[in-house]
Amino acid sequence: MKVFFINPPFKSEYGKFSREQRSPAITKSGCFYYPLWLIYAAARLERNGYEVEFLDAPAKQLTEKEAIDKVSELGKDAKLFVIDTTTPSIYNDVEFASEIKKIFPESVVLLVGTHVSVRAEETLEISEQIDAVARKEYDLIVEKIADSLRNEEDWRNTAGITYRNYEGEILSNPDMPYITDMDNVPFASEFIRKHLDVNDYFLPIATFPEIQIFTGRGCPFHCNFCLYPQTMHGHQYRYRSPENIIKEFEYIVENFPEVKEIVIEDDTFTADVDRVKEFCSLIRKKGLNKKIRWMCNSRVTLDYPTMVEMKKAGCRLLLPGFESGSQQILNNIKKGTKVEQFKPFVDNARKAGMQVHGCFIVGNKGETRETMQETLKVALTLKLDTAQFYPLMPFPGTEAYDWAVSKGYLSGKYTDYLKEDGNHNTSMHIDDISAEELVEFCNYCRRKFYLRPWYIGHRLWMSVKSLDDMKRSLKAFGRFKEYLIKRPAEK
Repeated sequence: MKVFFINPPFKSEYGKFSREQRSPAITKSGCFYYPLWLIYAAARLERNGYEVEFLDAPAKQLTEKEAIDKVSELGKDAKLFVIDTTTPSIYNDVEFASEIKKIFPESVVLLVGTHVSVRAEETLEISEQIDAVARKEYDLIVEKIADSLRNEEDWRNTAGITYRNYEGEILSNPDMPYITDMDNVPFASEFIRKHLDVNDYFLPIATFPEIQIFTGRGCPFHCNFCLYPQTMHGHQYRYRSPENIIKEFEYIVENFPEVKEIVIEDDTFTADVDRVKEFCSLIRKKGLNKKIRWMCNSRVTLDYPTMVEMKKAGCRLLLPGFESGSQQILNNIKKGTKVEQFKPFVDNARKAGMQVHGCFIVGNKGETRETMQETLKVALTLKLDTAQFYPLMPFPGTEAYDWAVSKGYLSGKYTDYLKEDGNHNTSMHIDDISAEELVEFCNYCRRKFYLRPWYIGHRLWMSVKSLDDMKRSLKAFGRFKEYLIKRPAEK
């Protein structure tokens, strides 16, 4: 039986819409993520003997017509279509899925993703063509629906779905339990090798070409804005064993000679320090640290000895979420970190020989123009290799969204998350700070950060030390430069 997985097109005339990242957009730097969650579900079915078709339309910048034509050609005999969605693209995604249903009326059309997980009934009310949505982590949901279709059973009994019954009523079944045996999850890299092209994907802070994987799901921390733990995977960090991860590292080294770096996309890979150390020890025993580099998300609480072990094991870069330079803001968003931890973290990472990419957000609960300036001041004080500045984009299902709605800060329009060209926008304001001011302040921060003499000298030195670093920087700058040369906003 055939199952068709689709990452649908959106605003392809402007670039590659990166649906998988935590704030979906066509980014200023050309960043484009692998559709990992779709990949894992598809890989599970393929391993279980299903014929799988997979279309990542944004990767090839396909138009809606081009994507529909391709699905029409390859989707013959498919009994199930699984279509990814996001909040900014939801109306487009539903329309695209509806067209698929019109072409294949006897097949089941299932929507997945963060948005439909928390707006299930609302999504089904947009179009009667949609059969169901899968809520939260959907690997087992898709597998169960496929099994039911293959066995000619009623797929509507599947846990974790909100669906339209035979009378047209919208009903919801109880949640599907989360996967606990993470070592039984297929390798994303095996599926990528068969169905995708690593050269289509680009992470500005990673050495090109890179490959992304997950070594765990869920996050034990409770940041009020963070999308995936609150909408899909929960707050229990369920992870693969170090031995299992090593096997995938070995597979990547053996089968992707062109790949320069592995990006571990777990929300907080360093949450379990003992596991990290065991993983690093195994990498060194296998000699993989001499064959491949890797990077991961981290908390600023990570200790120096662990950083040293990670560097020895081939870790090149850490991605911490600093978020704000104001301690009160950090407390308001339940970050669980302190501003005074920032500098020691960065200094220790540099001492250990690793680079640091800092993430900052403005527009959080309690934000003022003064706290925004505190954030910029802290960012300029830290010796970061790269940094990103974004206005808060509170997505449905997060505490930040509920707070913003309760304060009347949101427009309520899903289309306001992006500008016409697909770049990040924000649909909220903070008291007398407009959405436009938040966006322009982030532009101002980028200019102040990237165009200062220290940073330019630092990047030149890093490029002298590493040809790969030079190539990565030039590739990102080629897209990003037009945003840096614009006049900064006034303070």
